[in-house]
Amino acid sequence: MPTVTREIREQLLTYDEELQKLVQKHAEYDAQLKQLSQASYLDLEDLQKEIALKKLKLGVKDAMEQLIARRLRQPLGR
Repeated sequence: MPTVTREIREQLLTYDEELQKLVQKHAEYDAQLKQLSQASYLDLEDLQKEIALKKLKLGVKDAMEQLIARRLRQPLGR
């Protein structure tokens, strides 16, 4: 992630509730994936859950990037 985008993201995190919620969701999905990855064996249901979580996590990441892009296009003083 470019430094400017990272700085903007950090600034938005301080006041943008929508971005805060997306970051929280992303962290939840990440934690669930880490928990799954610690299992010594994954059955079919676990593998399907892993795939679904990865898709959800990616979707949230895309939503965060779109939100940041929208905020960048908005005039100051929104």
